[in-house]
Amino acid sequence: MPLEALIFDVDGTLAETEELHRQAFNEAFGEFGLDWHWSMDDYRVLLRTTGGKERIRAHAETIGKTLDDDFIRELHARKTERYGELMASGAITLRPGIEELIAEAAVSGIRLAIATTTSRPNVDALIRAACGREAQGIFEVIAAGDEVAAKKPAPDVYQLALRRLGLDASRCIALEDSANGLKSALAAGLQTIVSPGHYTNGEDFSGALCVIADYGTLSIDEVIGILDTVPEPA
Repeated sequence: MPLEALIFDVDGTLAETEELHRQAFNEAFGEFGLDWHWSMDDYRVLLRTTGGKERIRAHAETIGKTLDDDFIRELHARKTERYGELMASGAITLRPGIEELIAEAAVSGIRLAIATTTSRPNVDALIRAACGREAQGIFEVIAAGDEVAAKKPAPDVYQLALRRLGLDASRCIALEDSANGLKSALAAGLQTIVSPGHYTNGEDFSGALCVIADYGTLSIDEVIGILDTVPEPA
């Protein structure tokens, strides 16, 4: 079946952003008078909860602290602002092979989309910092976590991306780095290629088309070839 679009996750897929997110969270906690510090091991566990505000709430509940919704919203907004500042400082690059895959897809007439749990400001900050261009200048469709009711592993954000593309899932491939992202894409009917990130190595990627170390090992022709091996839906 012909490949018509690639749908990219963001954090961990386009770039190893999670360490900057962790840093931004910790700095925001200090500014808001919280004596929290999320270590790398802490954050690996916390990433099982998708969404920044949801992650803050889950951690507060775990340690028996009550935070009201307004406080969480303001804390997360400051974290997002700080993340953008860190991005603008040039502290991030795309993962190996991503820039080349995007360029090859564009030349081949394959449409590009994003389906992410993160917020649209975080998407814009990453693409601007790593690519030197605005996200909408590269990706035809951007579906972000703040636009859907349920975040990954629910399929909502991938379903939104597919609706905006106007394509059936069988004509697209999702690119992911995590088990939650894979579950989300599969639930939306998407075949999925996984390249684990720093925080997601060792997760269960059952159901993926393939699992690769990085996208430097994969050309657009190989992606098309992988999809061609999948039987047409009945």
